[in-house]
Amino acid sequence: MAAPRKPLIQGLDPFIVLMLGLVILASVLPVRGRAAVTMEVVTDAAIFLLFFLHGAKLSREAVVAGLANWRVHLLVLATTFILFPLIGLALNATLAAWIAPSLLSGFLFLCLLPSTVQSSIAFTGIAGGNVAAAVCSASLSNLLGIVLTPILAGALMAGTAEHVGGVSFDAVQKIASQLLLPFVLGHLSRPWTGGFIDRHKLWIGRVDRSSILLVVYTAFSASIVEGLWSKVSVGDLVAVLVVACGVLALILTGTWYVSGWLGFSHKDRIVILFCGSKKSLASGVPMASILFPASVLGPIILPLMVFHQIQLISCAVIAQRLNMKNGPVN
Repeated sequence: MAAPRKPLIQGLDPFIVLMLGLVILASVLPVRGRAAVTMEVVTDAAIFLLFFLHGAKLSREAVVAGLANWRVHLLVLATTFILFPLIGLALNATLAAWIAPSLLSGFLFLCLLPSTVQSSIAFTGIAGGNVAAAVCSASLSNLLGIVLTPILAGALMAGTAEHVGGVSFDAVQKIASQLLLPFVLGHLSRPWTGGFIDRHKLWIGRVDRSSILLVVYTAFSASIVEGLWSKVSVGDLVAVLVVACGVLALILTGTWYVSGWLGFSHKDRIVILFCGSKKSLASGVPMASILFPASVLGPIILPLMVFHQIQLISCAVIAQRLNMKNGPVN
């Protein structure tokens, strides 16, 4: 398994640098009027393509190979879709006096998202974990997230912030048509497209990231037009960073020691550590653009952007440490 790029450890991921650049560009030159309508159509098409490629990249053979390790998958899914949401609700209940409500809603939405796929598998491989189980856990988390995240958002986010309500029937239709349908079509196309995608992983990755960047620019443009920076202060941004670090530290510590207490092998504990602690930017940004009004998209995805970078840096360091020690971190 190839190691993540060095910038993950040495500094900011270039992808995050581009993303921050687009946030600045949107702050200075937001898309408006007819251009905004056009961008919305282009963004919808990019999201469709993104999830088609997600489906086409999912290997049935790799998933079947890891299915037998059901205890690992069950703990990863419980962490992702039960423990994380409970943490999100706790943050909303306890930090309302210190953090803007829209940002707290962003943290709750972050906690409802599925795990990442690529980085979870890569870090598991670097650390010497059970790669087949990681492929299965991360893929299953992403697949279930297409359905579970909107359901959880509808159940838990109603009334958590101004303009953020439950998931409407229109949003359900959009989720089905823009996320689930292309994912299924992409996976069904794998007998014909799988070889091409496997041979051109670099370019496919660029298409993935370009789609996310497009959604980020469109989302922040809409939020800037609605007065985002008049609602979010420097203190709020610092609070987002501190809370994101705290949540990640809690999850990393909990998954590692609870999995040890439950008697999992070292290789399986590594899977639970990395697959259970991650949240997917690739799924989260498109989902947010469908589920929430444009006026709150910026603050909704801001915690996710911060958490994404922190999780990459932290997990890269942990994976290398586990690799060097060739044993558990105590």
